Amino acid sequence: MTTQIKAKWLSEPGTKAVFKMLNGAGHQVFLVGGCVRNALLDVPVSDIDFATSATPTDVISLAKRTGLRAIPTGIDHGTITVVVDDASFEITTFRRDVETDGRHATVAFTDDLLEDARRRDFTMNALYCDAQGHIHDPLSGLPDLLARRVRFIENADERIREDYLRILRFFRFHAQYGDPDQGVDPDALAAIAGNLDGLDNLATERVGAEIMKLLAAPDPAPALSIMQTSGVLMRILPGADASLVAPLVHLETQNDCVPNAIRRLAALGGEGQTERLKLSRKQTKRIEQLRNALEILMPVAEVSWRWGVLAGWDVALLRAAMMGQELDNEIKDLIENSAVAIFPVSAEDLMPALEGPALGAALKQLERHWIDSGFAMNKAALLSKLPD
Repeated sequence: MTTQIKAKWLSEPGTKAVFKMLNGAGHQVFLVGGCVRNALLDVPVSDIDFATSATPTDVISLAKRTGLRAIPTGIDHGTITVVVDDASFEITTFRRDVETDGRHATVAFTDDLLEDARRRDFTMNALYCDAQGHIHDPLSGLPDLLARRVRFIENADERIREDYLRILRFFRFHAQYGDPDQGVDPDALAAIAGNLDGLDNLATERVGAEIMKLLAAPDPAPALSIMQTSGVLMRILPGADASLVAPLVHLETQNDCVPNAIRRLAALGGEGQTERLKLSRKQTKRIEQLRNALEILMPVAEVSWRWGVLAGWDVALLRAAMMGQELDNEIKDLIENSAVAIFPVSAEDLMPALEGPALGAALKQLERHWIDSGFAMNKAALLSKLPD
Protein backbone atom coordinates (compact mmCIF):
# COMPACT_ATOMS: atom_id res chain seq x y z
CA MET A 1 0.00 0.00 0.00
CA THR A 2 1.39 3.38 -1.02
CA THR A 3 1.81 5.96 1.73
CA GLN A 4 0.30 9.33 0.88
CA ILE A 5 0.36 12.71 2.58
CA LYS A 6 -2.44 15.23 2.29
CA ALA A 7 -0.86 18.37 3.71
CA LYS A 8 -2.59 21.65 2.92
CA TRP A 9 0.58 23.19 1.45
CA LEU A 10 0.75 20.37 -1.12
CA SER A 11 -2.24 21.82 -2.96
CA GLU A 12 -1.34 25.50 -2.61
CA PRO A 13 -0.81 27.47 -5.85
CA GLY A 14 2.96 27.87 -5.45
CA THR A 15 3.63 24.18 -4.86
CA LYS A 16 1.36 23.17 -7.74
CA ALA A 17 3.02 25.70 -10.05
CA VAL A 18 6.48 24.19 -9.51
CA PHE A 19 5.20 20.66 -10.11
CA LYS A 20 3.39 21.76 -13.26
CA MET A 21 6.41 23.67 -14.57
CA LEU A 22 8.79 20.71 -14.28
CA ASN A 23 6.47 17.74 -14.82
CA GLY A 24 4.99 19.50 -17.84
CA ALA A 25 8.43 19.60 -19.46
CA GLY A 26 8.97 15.90 -18.87
CA HIS A 27 11.24 16.13 -15.82
CA GLN A 28 11.02 14.19 -12.59
CA VAL A 29 10.28 16.41 -9.59
CA PHE A 30 9.58 15.59 -5.96
CA LEU A 31 9.24 17.31 -2.64
CA VAL A 32 12.07 16.12 -0.44
CA GLY A 33 13.58 16.27 3.01
CA GLY A 34 12.17 18.18 5.94
CA CYS A 35 8.77 19.01 4.51
CA VAL A 36 8.07 15.34 3.72
CA ARG A 37 9.51 14.10 7.00
CA ASN A 38 7.58 16.60 9.12
CA ALA A 39 4.32 16.09 7.24
CA LEU A 40 4.51 12.37 7.93
CA LEU A 41 5.14 13.08 11.61
CA ASP A 42 2.40 15.72 11.71
CA VAL A 43 4.73 18.46 12.92
CA PRO A 44 5.00 21.99 11.45
CA VAL A 45 6.68 22.45 8.07
CA SER A 46 8.77 25.58 7.50
CA ASP A 47 10.52 25.14 4.14
CA ILE A 48 9.24 23.38 1.04
CA ASP A 49 12.12 22.03 -1.05
CA PHE A 50 12.10 20.21 -4.37
CA ALA A 51 14.48 17.73 -6.02
CA THR A 52 14.39 17.29 -9.78
CA SER A 53 16.07 15.62 -12.72
CA ALA A 54 16.10 19.00 -14.49
CA THR A 55 19.47 20.78 -14.57
CA PRO A 56 19.79 24.24 -13.02
CA THR A 57 19.86 25.70 -16.54
CA ASP A 58 16.62 23.88 -17.34
CA VAL A 59 14.99 25.18 -14.16
CA ILE A 60 15.95 28.79 -14.93
CA SER A 61 14.76 28.50 -18.53
CA LEU A 62 11.44 26.90 -17.56
CA ALA A 63 10.82 29.47 -14.81
CA LYS A 64 11.31 32.35 -17.24
CA ARG A 65 9.09 30.67 -19.82
CA THR A 66 6.40 30.21 -17.17
CA GLY A 67 6.65 33.80 -15.96
CA LEU A 68 8.25 32.93 -12.63
CA ARG A 69 11.29 34.50 -11.06
CA ALA A 70 14.40 32.32 -10.79
CA ILE A 71 17.33 33.18 -8.50
CA PRO A 72 20.62 31.20 -8.78
CA THR A 73 21.11 31.04 -5.01
CA GLY A 74 23.28 27.90 -5.07
CA ILE A 75 23.74 27.16 -8.73
CA ASP A 76 27.18 25.55 -8.28
CA HIS A 77 25.54 22.92 -6.09
CA GLY A 78 22.46 22.67 -8.29
CA THR A 79 20.05 24.86 -6.32
CA ILE A 80 17.78 27.48 -7.88
CA THR A 81 15.23 29.46 -5.87
CA VAL A 82 11.97 29.97 -7.74
CA VAL A 83 9.57 32.64 -6.51
CA VAL A 84 5.85 32.14 -7.04
CA ASP A 85 3.88 35.18 -5.88
CA ASP A 86 5.33 35.75 -2.38
CA ALA A 87 6.47 32.15 -1.82
CA SER A 88 10.03 30.93 -2.43
CA PHE A 89 10.96 27.35 -3.25
CA GLU A 90 14.44 25.83 -3.47
CA ILE A 91 14.71 23.46 -6.42
CA THR A 92 17.83 21.29 -6.47
CA THR A 93 18.96 19.00 -9.25
CA PHE A 94 19.50 15.32 -8.35
CA ARG A 95 23.15 15.01 -7.33
CA ARG A 96 25.87 12.50 -6.57
CA ASP A 97 29.07 13.20 -4.68
CA VAL A 98 32.26 13.20 -6.73
CA GLU A 99 34.65 14.17 -3.93
CA THR A 100 34.27 15.04 -0.23
CA ASP A 101 36.75 16.29 2.38
CA GLY A 102 34.69 16.17 5.57
CA ARG A 103 33.49 19.76 5.18
CA HIS A 104 32.59 20.35 1.53
CA ALA A 105 31.50 18.20 -1.37
CA THR A 106 32.10 18.37 -5.10
CA VAL A 107 28.95 17.16 -6.82
CA ALA A 108 27.83 16.06 -10.25
CA PHE A 109 24.28 16.22 -11.53
CA THR A 110 22.35 13.06 -12.29
CA ASP A 111 18.87 12.04 -13.39
CA ASP A 112 18.84 9.06 -11.00
CA LEU A 113 16.67 9.47 -7.90
CA LEU A 114 18.48 6.61 -6.14
CA GLU A 115 21.86 8.31 -6.55
CA ASP A 116 20.40 11.50 -5.09
CA ALA A 117 18.98 9.62 -2.12
CA ARG A 118 22.22 7.78 -1.35
CA ARG A 119 24.21 10.99 -0.89
CA ARG A 120 21.91 12.23 1.89
CA ASP A 121 22.60 11.80 5.61
CA PHE A 122 19.78 9.89 7.35
CA THR A 123 17.21 7.47 6.02
CA MET A 124 14.38 9.67 7.28
CA ASN A 125 15.69 12.50 5.07
CA ALA A 126 15.68 10.40 1.89
CA LEU A 127 11.90 10.43 1.49
CA TYR A 128 10.36 11.99 -1.62
CA CYS A 129 6.80 13.04 -2.40
CA ASP A 130 5.19 13.52 -5.83
CA ALA A 131 2.48 15.97 -6.85
CA GLN A 132 -0.27 13.62 -5.70
CA GLY A 133 1.26 13.21 -2.24
CA HIS A 134 2.53 9.67 -2.85
CA ILE A 135 5.72 8.83 -0.95
CA HIS A 136 8.72 7.47 -2.83
CA ASP A 137 11.10 5.66 -0.49
CA PRO A 138 14.15 4.38 -2.42
CA LEU A 139 16.15 3.49 0.72
CA SER A 140 13.39 2.17 3.01
CA GLY A 141 13.57 5.16 5.32
CA LEU A 142 9.84 5.29 6.07
CA PRO A 143 9.92 2.52 8.70
CA ASP A 144 12.79 4.32 10.44
CA LEU A 145 10.86 7.59 10.42
CA LEU A 146 7.65 6.09 11.76
CA ALA A 147 9.63 4.29 14.48
CA ARG A 148 11.46 7.57 15.21
CA ARG A 149 14.77 5.82 14.60
CA VAL A 150 17.64 8.04 13.42
CA ARG A 151 19.90 5.97 11.18
CA PHE A 152 22.62 6.89 8.72
CA ILE A 153 22.13 5.90 5.09
CA GLU A 154 24.01 2.67 4.32
CA ASN A 155 27.53 2.98 5.83
CA ALA A 156 27.57 5.32 8.84
CA ASP A 157 31.36 5.76 8.75
CA GLU A 158 31.29 6.82 5.10
CA ARG A 159 28.42 9.26 5.65
CA ILE A 160 30.28 10.90 8.54
CA ARG A 161 33.57 11.16 6.64
CA GLU A 162 31.73 12.96 3.84
CA ASP A 163 30.78 15.71 6.30
CA TYR A 164 31.81 15.57 9.97
CA LEU A 165 28.99 17.96 10.87
CA ARG A 166 26.73 14.91 10.48
CA ILE A 167 27.94 13.80 13.92
CA LEU A 168 26.23 16.81 15.48
CA ARG A 169 23.26 16.52 13.12
CA PHE A 170 22.80 12.93 14.28
CA PHE A 171 22.39 14.03 17.89
CA ARG A 172 20.24 16.99 16.89
CA PHE A 173 17.91 14.74 14.90
CA HIS A 174 17.85 12.27 17.77
CA ALA A 175 16.74 15.12 20.07
CA GLN A 176 14.12 16.39 17.63
CA TYR A 177 12.76 13.20 16.10
CA GLY A 178 14.21 10.17 17.90
CA ASP A 179 12.53 7.92 20.42
CA PRO A 180 14.72 8.12 23.55
CA ASP A 181 13.30 4.83 24.84
CA GLN A 182 14.87 3.01 21.88
CA GLY A 183 18.35 4.31 22.60
CA VAL A 184 20.78 5.18 19.83
CA ASP A 185 21.76 3.21 16.76
CA PRO A 186 24.92 1.27 17.77
CA ASP A 187 26.44 1.44 14.29
CA ALA A 188 26.13 5.21 14.35
CA LEU A 189 27.76 5.45 17.79
CA ALA A 190 30.66 3.26 16.69
CA ALA A 191 31.22 5.40 13.59
CA ILE A 192 31.01 8.60 15.64
CA ALA A 193 33.55 7.31 18.16
CA GLY A 194 35.98 6.62 15.33
CA ASN A 195 35.65 10.07 13.80
CA LEU A 196 35.83 12.51 16.72
CA ASP A 197 38.95 14.16 15.29
CA GLY A 198 36.87 15.40 12.37
CA LEU A 199 34.94 17.72 14.69
CA ASP A 200 38.08 19.82 15.18
CA ASN A 201 38.04 20.98 11.55
CA LEU A 202 34.45 22.23 11.40
CA ALA A 203 33.63 25.92 11.10
CA THR A 204 32.42 27.34 14.41
CA GLU A 205 29.36 28.84 12.69
CA ARG A 206 28.20 25.38 11.58
CA VAL A 207 28.86 23.84 14.99
CA GLY A 208 27.04 26.65 16.80
CA ALA A 209 24.02 26.45 14.52
CA GLU A 210 23.62 22.70 15.11
CA ILE A 211 24.08 22.95 18.89
CA MET A 212 21.54 25.77 19.22
CA LYS A 213 19.01 23.79 17.18
CA LEU A 214 19.64 20.75 19.35
CA LEU A 215 19.19 22.79 22.55
CA ALA A 216 15.87 24.14 21.23
CA ALA A 217 14.42 20.62 20.87
CA PRO A 218 11.58 19.70 23.24
CA ASP A 219 13.92 17.53 25.34
CA PRO A 220 17.62 17.54 24.37
CA ALA A 221 18.74 15.90 27.64
CA PRO A 222 19.00 12.27 26.40
CA ALA A 223 20.96 13.29 23.29
CA LEU A 224 23.28 15.54 25.31
CA SER A 225 23.90 12.76 27.80
CA ILE A 226 24.99 10.41 25.01
CA MET A 227 27.12 13.17 23.50
CA GLN A 228 28.87 13.47 26.85
CA THR A 229 29.52 9.75 27.32
CA SER A 230 30.70 9.36 23.71
CA GLY A 231 33.22 12.21 24.02
CA VAL A 232 31.50 14.48 21.49
CA LEU A 233 30.40 17.13 23.99
CA MET A 234 33.85 17.54 25.51
CA ARG A 235 35.32 17.83 22.01
CA ILE A 236 33.17 20.78 21.00
CA LEU A 237 32.66 22.42 24.40
CA PRO A 238 35.33 21.49 26.98
CA GLY A 239 34.06 21.53 30.55
CA ALA A 240 30.40 21.19 29.59
CA ASP A 241 28.22 18.96 31.77
CA ALA A 242 24.82 17.73 30.63
CA SER A 243 23.61 16.67 34.09
CA LEU A 244 21.59 19.85 34.78
CA VAL A 245 19.69 19.80 31.50
CA ALA A 246 17.27 16.99 32.41
CA PRO A 247 16.07 18.62 35.67
CA LEU A 248 15.86 21.96 33.85
CA VAL A 249 13.64 20.47 31.11
CA HIS A 250 11.47 18.90 33.82
CA LEU A 251 10.97 22.29 35.47
CA GLU A 252 10.25 23.96 32.13
CA THR A 253 7.56 21.39 31.44
CA GLN A 254 6.05 21.70 34.92
CA ASN A 255 5.79 25.48 34.54
CA ASP A 256 4.65 25.58 30.88
CA CYS A 257 7.83 27.36 29.77
CA VAL A 258 8.76 27.40 26.11
CA PRO A 259 12.08 25.63 25.38
CA ASN A 260 14.91 28.15 25.31
CA ALA A 261 18.32 27.27 23.85
CA ILE A 262 20.26 29.98 25.71
CA ARG A 263 18.80 28.95 29.08
CA ARG A 264 19.82 25.35 28.39
CA LEU A 265 23.26 26.44 27.20
CA ALA A 266 23.70 28.22 30.53
CA ALA A 267 22.86 24.94 32.28
CA LEU A 268 25.29 23.05 30.04
CA GLY A 269 28.21 25.35 30.79
CA GLY A 270 31.58 24.83 29.14
CA GLU A 271 34.60 26.90 28.24
CA GLY A 272 34.58 29.56 25.54
CA GLN A 273 30.93 29.25 24.58
CA THR A 274 30.96 32.51 22.63
CA GLU A 275 33.97 31.59 20.50
CA ARG A 276 33.36 27.87 20.11
CA LEU A 277 29.69 28.28 19.16
CA LYS A 278 30.01 31.65 17.43
CA LEU A 279 27.30 33.20 19.59
CA SER A 280 25.88 36.58 18.65
CA ARG A 281 26.41 39.64 20.84
CA LYS A 282 22.84 39.37 22.07
CA GLN A 283 23.26 35.70 22.98
CA THR A 284 26.59 36.37 24.70
CA LYS A 285 25.11 39.21 26.73
CA ARG A 286 22.25 37.02 27.95
CA ILE A 287 24.61 34.18 28.90
CA GLU A 288 26.77 36.62 30.87
CA GLN A 289 23.71 38.08 32.60
CA LEU A 290 22.53 34.64 33.68
CA ARG A 291 25.99 33.57 34.81
CA ASN A 292 26.46 36.74 36.87
CA ALA A 293 23.00 36.55 38.43
CA LEU A 294 23.60 32.95 39.47
CA GLU A 295 27.09 33.62 40.83
CA ILE A 296 26.10 36.57 43.02
CA LEU A 297 22.75 35.01 44.00
CA MET A 298 20.79 37.95 42.60
CA PRO A 299 17.13 37.62 43.64
CA VAL A 300 14.77 36.54 40.88
CA ALA A 301 12.67 39.68 41.43
CA GLU A 302 15.70 41.88 40.79
CA VAL A 303 16.65 39.89 37.68
CA SER A 304 13.14 40.36 36.31
CA TRP A 305 13.17 44.09 37.03
CA ARG A 306 16.59 44.62 35.44
CA TRP A 307 16.32 42.36 32.39
CA GLY A 308 12.71 41.33 31.94
CA VAL A 309 10.35 38.40 32.38
CA LEU A 310 12.33 35.89 30.29
CA ALA A 311 15.51 36.52 32.28
CA GLY A 312 13.56 36.13 35.52
CA TRP A 313 12.25 32.75 34.42
CA ASP A 314 15.71 31.73 33.22
CA VAL A 315 17.32 32.38 36.59
CA ALA A 316 14.43 30.89 38.58
CA LEU A 317 14.50 27.69 36.53
CA LEU A 318 18.27 27.37 36.50
CA ARG A 319 18.58 27.97 40.23
CA ALA A 320 15.84 25.45 41.01
CA ALA A 321 17.50 22.87 38.73
CA MET A 322 20.84 23.41 40.45
CA MET A 323 19.24 22.94 43.89
CA GLY A 324 17.06 20.02 42.87
CA GLN A 325 13.90 21.84 43.89
CA GLU A 326 10.50 22.63 42.40
CA LEU A 327 9.41 26.24 41.89
CA ASP A 328 6.88 27.62 44.34
CA ASN A 329 3.42 28.64 43.19
CA GLU A 330 4.04 32.37 43.60
CA ILE A 331 6.97 32.57 41.20
CA LYS A 332 4.93 33.54 38.13
CA ASP A 333 3.34 36.57 39.83
CA LEU A 334 6.68 37.56 41.37
CA ILE A 335 8.45 37.55 38.00
CA GLU A 336 5.70 39.37 36.11
CA ASN A 337 5.05 42.01 38.79
CA SER A 338 8.76 42.70 39.27
CA ALA A 339 9.30 43.18 35.55
CA VAL A 340 6.85 46.09 35.40
CA ALA A 341 7.85 47.80 38.67
CA ILE A 342 8.92 51.45 38.25
CA PHE A 343 11.60 52.99 40.44
CA PRO A 344 9.90 56.07 41.91
CA VAL A 345 12.99 58.31 42.28
CA SER A 346 14.70 60.13 39.41
CA ALA A 347 17.89 62.15 39.21
CA GLU A 348 15.84 65.35 39.14
CA ASP A 349 14.50 64.53 42.61
CA LEU A 350 18.03 64.81 44.02
CA MET A 351 19.28 67.81 42.06
CA PRO A 352 20.76 70.35 42.50
CA ALA A 353 21.76 69.24 45.99
CA LEU A 354 23.62 66.31 44.47
CA GLU A 355 25.45 66.01 41.20
CA GLY A 356 28.13 63.97 39.49
CA PRO A 357 29.42 60.85 41.26
CA ALA A 358 27.54 61.75 44.45
CA LEU A 359 24.26 61.80 42.53
CA GLY A 360 24.96 58.42 40.98
CA ALA A 361 25.93 56.90 44.33
CA ALA A 362 22.77 58.21 45.99
CA LEU A 363 20.53 56.84 43.25
CA LYS A 364 22.23 53.47 43.51
CA GLN A 365 21.78 53.46 47.29
CA LEU A 366 18.08 54.28 47.03
CA GLU A 367 17.60 51.71 44.31
CA ARG A 368 19.05 49.08 46.63
CA HIS A 369 16.66 50.07 49.43
CA TRP A 370 13.73 49.91 47.00
CA ILE A 371 14.66 46.47 45.63
CA ASP A 372 15.23 45.08 49.13
CA SER A 373 11.78 46.32 50.15
CA GLY A 374 10.23 44.21 47.39
CA PHE A 375 9.65 47.37 45.30
CA ALA A 376 7.27 48.61 48.01
CA MET A 377 8.91 51.84 49.21
CA ASN A 378 7.50 55.04 47.70
CA LYS A 379 9.42 58.20 46.83
CA ALA A 380 8.96 59.88 50.20
CA ALA A 381 10.11 56.81 52.11
CA LEU A 382 13.17 56.47 49.90
CA LEU A 383 14.16 60.14 50.09
CA SER A 384 13.98 59.94 53.86
CA LYS A 385 16.86 57.47 53.72
CA LEU A 386 19.24 60.18 52.50
CA PRO A 387 21.10 62.51 54.90
CA ASP A 388 19.81 66.08 55.01
